[in-house]
Amino acid sequence: MTPKLYDTHAHTHFNAFKDDAEEVMKRALDAGVWFNLVGTQKDTSKNGMEWAHNFAEGVYAVVGLHPNHVTEQPIDEEESHFISRGEEFDYAYYKALAEDRKVVGIGECGLDYFHLPKNMPFEEVREKQIEVFEEHCRIATEVNKPLVVHCRDAQSDILDILEAQVAEGNLPARGVAHCFDGNPEDAKRYLAMGFYVSFTGIITFPPRKANPEHTLELQQVVKDAPLDRLLIETDCPYLAPIPHRGKRNEPLYVEFVAQKIAELKGLSFEEAAQATTKNARTLFKI
Repeated sequence: MTPKLYDTHAHTHFNAFKDDAEEVMKRALDAGVWFNLVGTQKDTSKNGMEWAHNFAEGVYAVVGLHPNHVTEQPIDEEESHFISRGEEFDYAYYKALAEDRKVVGIGECGLDYFHLPKNMPFEEVREKQIEVFEEHCRIATEVNKPLVVHCRDAQSDILDILEAQVAEGNLPARGVAHCFDGNPEDAKRYLAMGFYVSFTGIITFPPRKANPEHTLELQQVVKDAPLDRLLIETDCPYLAPIPHRGKRNEPLYVEFVAQKIAELKGLSFEEAAQATTKNARTLFKI
């Protein structure tokens, strides 16, 4: 079967879907939407892989430790309220998961300087996050699977690390800047390394009153980036696109991101859907 759309980053195995995960997943698959279940800790990585094995095709897993979970801290946002328990990165554990046939990527991993614990100096947190991120790069290199990169308020450090890794001959499968939130110059650096850039429902939002230039910059990246390097995602249950903003997001809604990509690049919906789906299957070797 050839999918109509590919949501490259979903969390339908999270607690937000504890009552209807299977229903949500089947709804997407019935509509021709394939998706990756992305882990953020040991349990969600393993659980995502197990869910992927429940389906013959169309559901795949990505395993890794999110930078917010490297240290214990409260996370309090509009769509997320929890306390990260702080997990020590277990290389052997994640390497074993990474070798599974249903696992198509390593992550989400990276750096997050927006959420920081109040009881640790910034440099200590930064060093710990960088160390864990580089361990993910090592696994991705060893198993030859792409890296799924989370970055928030840390583009310079992320890009410097990735460029050094690529220069050393690592990350042969490269990867994707998940939920890309940088500027056009950041995007150029990712693309120059052979990475893909992925967009969420954020590009469908109206410009933020506090920083209207940001949304316009993101939309400009979509316009300028080569079509064969663009991916789409929901990051569900977060970041539901218009017209579902404020509700729980799900893989089915990735169509609205594809519609916005088409609008910004002057394409038909079918052209944007076909291109981004092909890109996803190329990157994740599906």
